[in-house]
Amino acid sequence: MNAHAKLSASKAERWLNCPPSACLEEQLPETTSEYAEEGRLAHAIGELKVRKHFYPMGPKKYSSELKKLQNSPHYNPEMLEHTDAYLEFIQAKAHSFSSPPYIAIERRLDYSHIAPEGFGTGDCLIIGGSVLYVIDFKYGKGVPVEAEGNPQMMLYALGALKEYAMLYAIETVRLCIVQPRLGEPSEWEISVADLLAWAESIKPRAQMAYEGKGEFCAGDWCRFCRAKALCRARAETMTALEAFGGMKPPLISNDEVGDILRRAQTLKAWVSDLEEYALSALLQGEAIPGWKAVEGRSNRQFVDTDEAFKVLVEAGYDEALLYERKPITLTAVEKLTGKTKFSELLGSYVVKPPGKPTLAPETDKREAVTLNPTAEEAFGKAS
Repeated sequence: MNAHAKLSASKAERWLNCPPSACLEEQLPETTSEYAEEGRLAHAIGELKVRKHFYPMGPKKYSSELKKLQNSPHYNPEMLEHTDAYLEFIQAKAHSFSSPPYIAIERRLDYSHIAPEGFGTGDCLIIGGSVLYVIDFKYGKGVPVEAEGNPQMMLYALGALKEYAMLYAIETVRLCIVQPRLGEPSEWEISVADLLAWAESIKPRAQMAYEGKGEFCAGDWCRFCRAKALCRARAETMTALEAFGGMKPPLISNDEVGDILRRAQTLKAWVSDLEEYALSALLQGEAIPGWKAVEGRSNRQFVDTDEAFKVLVEAGYDEALLYERKPITLTAVEKLTGKTKFSELLGSYVVKPPGKPTLAPETDKREAVTLNPTAEEAFGKAS
């Protein structure tokens, strides 16, 4: 069996919205990125920590395994802090039960009864009483992922139910996504009855995807598709922006501004994908008419800064002039002291000013802001 299912849970949003994309992707080589490799490494560190906490593992073995992972070129010390948050979340859920629950780490989950040959790997499952927790760790910080209605998580839950329903009287499923670099975890609850009803509703769509049938459909789900740069359906959707050229002068309305911005956001992402593809093709010797790959700008740098500065000091320059003294960041201080001590010593010295206003789609969960005060803000509450 392939290491990755054609109808993988992680791609579920894509093949549910654009069924033939599952087969189309199989025709294209799988690629990776610095961000993907970074995420895999953080996952491995998180898994190691959770295993150490819930399963027997000596300190020597743990230190040895962690050191191997830290030797990766993708390692960043920040990973330790964020994987701690992942472990702490799982600990809190496990301790919320009146008796020790069942816990499974990195469990292969088969949901082929819903999507042909479908399977995936659940980061963490917790089962206690009539409740099943499905917990997923995401290290990315570019796109916040919500648990509510998340098809990847729902497929994992279906796979877990298939495996454990005979052993546990599960009635409620709680889906949790821990994305520590983007704030608080996202949680959502669904009954087993509703989950099974959803599963039945997607079966026809899953069958279409498996067979490569249905219509191609571009949308936000294109973001991680292998065909995203060259897909004709996406290209035609993006170039449909030209239709706005028929608007009548002199001014467009706010409704039109909103519509253009919404469509232009996906256009910007598509152009970026095209540029990435074109550069890769040119570097491999292929021709892209009208374009070429060139060496980008770079800045001068010392071959060996320490040796260069040593020469300057020997030439009579004051060493103090060669270095800048600046404070470490608030995050670095908190890491140095630990969260509890940080709050105890410096809590009164920390403020979080409002961020600079920025444009966001209506679906963003942050509260809308305006520079125009309300009557209550302007005149105060009525006594």
